[in-house]
Amino acid sequence: MSTSQVGNASTEASPHVLIVDDAMVDRFIASKLLQHSNIRVTAVNGHKQALKVLDEENDVKLILTDYCMPEMTGYDLLMAVKESPKLKHLPVVIMSAESIPSRIKECMDGGAKVYTVKPIKATDIDRILSYI
Repeated sequence: MSTSQVGNASTEASPHVLIVDDAMVDRFIASKLLQHSNIRVTAVNGHKQALKVLDEENDVKLILTDYCMPEMTGYDLLMAVKESPKLKHLPVVIMSAESIPSRIKECMDGGAKVYTVKPIKATDIDRILSYI
């Protein structure tokens, strides 16, 4: 399992974002951009780790997930979150390397706040964080 808590002890009061992406480079880029906005980040490489973190951590304020991952898509994770009474309030942002209109519509209709194209850019951060 590749779970990493990114940040330092002085950011305990900062909003906590869970990044779910099987690509280490994309997790790293998103983590660094969020940290520059004083966000506490937990980054995991798949849905099983994400659901475990969500079960154990009560302070996650937003989920930023890749769409294309092995075993479970970002849409599947979105549905799992929205169907959970404990988690359904959490905003979910889907990111993907592909901008497929039917996929974007499915995710947005399913309750995603944003569907954005990877890699995440500094100009995307304010829009993503507006849902916290």
